[in-house]
Amino acid sequence: MKIKEVLAQQAATLENVEVVEKMDVRTFQKFGKEGRVCNATLKDDSGEMTLTLWNDDIETVNEGDKISIIDGWVSEWQGNKQISTGRNGKIVKAGEEGAAAPAAEEKPAKKTKAKSPAEEPEAEAPAEE
Repeated sequence: MKIKEVLAQQAATLENVEVVEKMDVRTFQKFGKEGRVCNATLKDDSGEMTLTLWNDDIETVNEGDKISIIDGWVSEWQGNKQISTGRNGKIVKAGEEGAAAPAAEEKPAKKTKAKSPAEEPEAEAPAEE
């Protein structure tokens, strides 16, 4: 998915976007616990948007990195769309396991080994009425 295609209040996956700027880390208090937050600017050939990094995600991203955001959550703040990992998402640097492959490269389908009759579970006899 491209940056210009994301919609607010929906899950999104952004593949191979560049981190062009990372702002200063801010701290906050919520429910008696201290947290950290940092914004970064993402860019692809369709546009730019803000990435909000929370706590441990802050160290995973640096300016110049190419990343993918898998199952992120897009929200809107002061009229601008922004993405974060949300509850289920993750950030993966390009070249790491789980990173999206470039669209031009098609991976061949996995070949599955046919099971021998000995490996097949036995079929149950139909119930008699």
